[in-house]
Amino acid sequence: MTEPHRATILVVEDNADNMFVVIELISRMPSVHFVDGYVTGRELFRMIESRPTLIPELILLDIQIPGEDGYMVLKRIRLEPRLAQTRVVALTANVMPQDIEKARLAGFDGFIGKPISFHRFPEQIDRILQGESVWESR
Repeated sequence: MTEPHRATILVVEDNADNMFVVIELISRMPSVHFVDGYVTGRELFRMIESRPTLIPELILLDIQIPGEDGYMVLKRIRLEPRLAQTRVVALTANVMPQDIEKARLAGFDGFIGKPISFHRFPEQIDRILQGESVWESR
């Protein structure tokens, strides 16, 4: 019997506490093979360039990060052919209806508001990995 595919997830988050919680929750999920975090879009792309065979299934991207904001990083992700099938979900404290609509119009594949729910977050990630579109401010 072959092992089911397990996902690779990358997280771009500049708040150390948020990064720790997100990675800790994701790393416990049986559907996840690899999870790693980066503070900036520049760090994310440096890692992607250094690992040419890595194709993440999901990138969780904070909107307010140092350097380029999440919208600029999303544009760069969408230009990278290797990431064409990678789902990119906004993970942000900007949770007003207009923030969700802005993320949708920018081309994000979903939206998870912070603070995340320790109980719902793993279920939200599983739903995203199964192809569901998740747009939840809380």
